[in-house]
Amino acid sequence: MRVVLPTFEVYKSMRRAKYIYDPLTLAYHKVERTWKHLLRDTSLFLLGSMLMGLIFFFGIQYFMDSPEEKALKRQLEISEETYRELEEQIQELGAVAAELERRDNEVYRVILESEPPASWVRQSGLPLDADRYEKIRGLSNETLLDRSLRKVDDLKKRLAVHSASLDEVADLAQRKGEILKALPAIRPVKDQPSIRFSSGFGYRIDPIFKVSKLHQGVDFSAKQGTPIYATANGVIASNELYGGRGYGKHLTISHGYGYHTLYAHMSRVVRRKGQRVKRGDLIGYIGNTGKSTAPHLHYEVIYRGRRVNPINFFFNDLTPAEYNKLLAQAAANNQSFD
Repeated sequence: MRVVLPTFEVYKSMRRAKYIYDPLTLAYHKVERTWKHLLRDTSLFLLGSMLMGLIFFFGIQYFMDSPEEKALKRQLEISEETYRELEEQIQELGAVAAELERRDNEVYRVILESEPPASWVRQSGLPLDADRYEKIRGLSNETLLDRSLRKVDDLKKRLAVHSASLDEVADLAQRKGEILKALPAIRPVKDQPSIRFSSGFGYRIDPIFKVSKLHQGVDFSAKQGTPIYATANGVIASNELYGGRGYGKHLTISHGYGYHTLYAHMSRVVRRKGQRVKRGDLIGYIGNTGKSTAPHLHYEVIYRGRRVNPINFFFNDLTPAEYNKLLAQAAANNQSFD
């Protein structure tokens, strides 16, 4: 059987119409297309196109950000980075505050000899600003903001307490300075070859009655007319020619904070009652008045009504070696001059 191949014109005609090849007859049969077939094919094409369009649209929406979304994401990244830096700074400030508190405590204990603020006082302070916390409720980064705000509030509390503590330290330091000025911290006579520490505080032989009696001060023997100086800031509390205890010409200085000093057996007093003096001011001259066996100064320190050893206060104008030498002289069990 001879097979007849279709010519070029036949192919052109077949492209315009739809044909189906029949293997039994070895021939093409034209498919008749009705309007139903056309409607079906058109509907399927449109439906497929719509489906592909939807897939493409939602794919873009899901996988690709709009310019607004990109800007918001960038802002969020910057915010998160800023918060991380803020957290680091808050931690650094917290460490600084802790170091300030430690130094503050040392200032109280060592320098001012006072108890520092209790830890619960440092943790108290300013009340929380509740409105600030309400404003962040419901925000996407509420947890991050809440944690940062609480750390900032904690720092505010600690720094507020520290600021008040600094004010108290300044006040205590000022008072401490006044107290130091009131301490009889120097010797009442200047160091000269003609001046000798002759008798210390404690039981000594009385030069008149020749019995052991409590010597309530220290004696400095020197030439008549040797200058005597105030050992601390204060006010002349008394200026007497003679007293009932055999002091002769003497004066007493009130230094405040419970301290008084007494200077006895003077030949001349150059300060009057009520006059203010400073440490190192001239107040009179050594003499031999009252119950005295030779020119000397009898010097006493009275603290809150009780006489104490003046040697314990001679720390402002002596080297350690000189002070130790003076202690050895004061410990000698000798005879006093009054």
